[in-house]
Order: sequence, then C-alpha cells, then structure tokens
Amino acid sequence: MRSRLAARSARLVLAAAAVTALAATTTACGPEDNGAADSAATAAAASSAGSGGGGSDSSSSESPSTSGSSTGGSNSSGSTDKTDSGDKTDSGDGEKSGYGQSCGTNDLNFTVTSESQAGGYYLVTAKAKSGITCYLDINTPSVGFGSGADGVASPVGQGGEDPIKLTGSTVAYTGINPKTTNSDAGKEFENVIISVTEEDANPAELKLPDTATVDKPIVTNWSTDISGAVPRII
Repeated sequence: MRSRLAARSARLVLAAAAVTALAATTTACGPEDNGAADSAATAAAASSAGSGGGGSDSSSSESPSTSGSSTGGSNSSGSTDKTDSGDKTDSGDGEKSGYGQSCGTNDLNFTVTSESQAGGYYLVTAKAKSGITCYLDINTPSVGFGSGADGVASPVGQGGEDPIKLTGSTVAYTGINPKTTNSDAGKEFENVIISVTEEDANPAELKLPDTATVDKPIVTNWSTDISGAVPRII
C-alpha cells in the first residue's frame, strides 16, 4: 500500500513539473511570437508607406510630361498663325496694280471698221480697258484669218512707235489689207484674229464689218497716228 502511494506521489510530481515546464515554455514563446508579429506589422507598414511614396512620385513625374504637351500645342498654334500671316502677305504681293506692265491682248478693247483708202482695208483701234495702264512693247500685232498659215498677215513695216503707252483715252491703230493680189483667188472670212504678240495665249477674235476675201494679207505696225495705219505694199 505504501509503495503504491509513493509511486502515485512520484507521478504527480512529474506531472506538475511537466505542467510547470509547459507553462514556462508558453510564457517564453509568447513574447517571441508577439515580437515577430510586431516585426511583420512594422514591415507591412513600411511597405505600405514605400508604396504610397512611389505613387506620389509617379504622379509627380507625369505632371511635367503633361505640361510639356501643352507647351508643344502652344508652339504648334503659334507656328500656324505665322503661316497664315505669310499666306496673306504672299496674296498681297501677288496682286497686280495694272500699271507699268506690257499690254496683253486681254488688257485691251478692240474695234474694227472698214476703210476705203488704198483700195480698201480694215482699221483696228486698240484701247486699254478701264483702270489699266500698259505698254505695247511689240511694234507689230499678230494678225491672221482662220487657222491656216496662208491666212497669216505679213508686216509691211510702216507706221510704228515703240513702245506705245495705252491708258485712259489714248488709242493705237493698225491697218489690215486682207487681199494684195489681183487674181480671183482667195478665201472668205467673217472674222479676224489679233493678238499683241505671237505667244499671247488669249488672242481676240473680231467680227468684221463685212465678209473679207483673203489672199496674201498684210498688216501695219501700231501707230498713234491714224494715217500711219493705212497699209500699202512698199
């Protein structure tokens, strides 16, 4: 009986020792575990703070980029304004004043009349259109009947002033004899084509007062004296 009590007492002592040891172990582990948790929390907070700082830096770095784009837009707009201004200047420079230029056929008004002198001829009068001042730099007009080479009038070299200034009521004359031969040959035309130069892209086609029989036609130089426009074979 006594031995059983002794054995039971020993087991109780061991159990108590084990409980004490377990409690000590639990107590010892508690602070360490709390320290680890605190460390983890501190690391998480630091990470969160670092992440927040990075976001702020990102926003900051985007701001200069946006500002740069706005500046670029302003520069582009400024460039456009300069271009428009240049276009207006070019347009102004391109305008013709109508003064001091060589006469083109389309700068002039023409009239044609039938005259009886020297066997008959056509007198063409040229006058500058309203508001235009120009010069007949080429002494002899280009004259033709139809499109064939045989209808082109040959200059006879009479009359002529170089250059003739046309403005206001000032006029210039030229005379055209459509037929210089004594034969019955010739073609009939109701219009005559005239231009101030052979290269003029806008010749004038004038209605004749009557039908002309054309064979070896001739034309005088421009003249401000009507007597100098009577065509004669010299």
